Amino acid sequence: MIVKVWWIWMVIAAIFAIGEMFTAGFFLLWFSIGAAIAGILAMLGAGDGWQWGAFLVISGVLFTISRKFAERVTKKQPPGIGADRFIGKKGVVLEEINNIKNTGRVRIDNEEWLANSDTNAFISTGEKVEVIRVVGTHLVVKRLTEGE
Repeated sequence: MIVKVWWIWMVIAAIFAIGEMFTAGFFLLWFSIGAAIAGILAMLGAGDGWQWGAFLVISGVLFTISRKFAERVTKKQPPGIGADRFIGKKGVVLEEINNIKNTGRVRIDNEEWLANSDTNAFISTGEKVEVIRVVGTHLVVKRLTEGE
């Protein structure tokens, strides 16, 4: 039994299309389109070289165009969005900050966060702190001196 080549291309196109559904960024979609076009060429009787050439060229061109378009359209997240909005804000320590025991909690505005000290210093409950960065789900804070 002779396997028709166009079926192989269509299966490959389907695999890429299904894979695209489980990934982000339109990476596999272009290979799916390239394989589908190679399958159409196989149905029309084109040789293996034409099929592979069409697959590679079409997939490559679509991939390149989409990357350039995505870079133009996608913008970096501006500062002050998400958890980064707390950087520079002042708050109060609710639970002693102890980096050795990995304890500490602060209130910034109306939210409570786990916190670490920017140094290995302990920061006592009730002290004023300022957020200097966000690491995962923890705020890294520094103790404020009187008058700050």
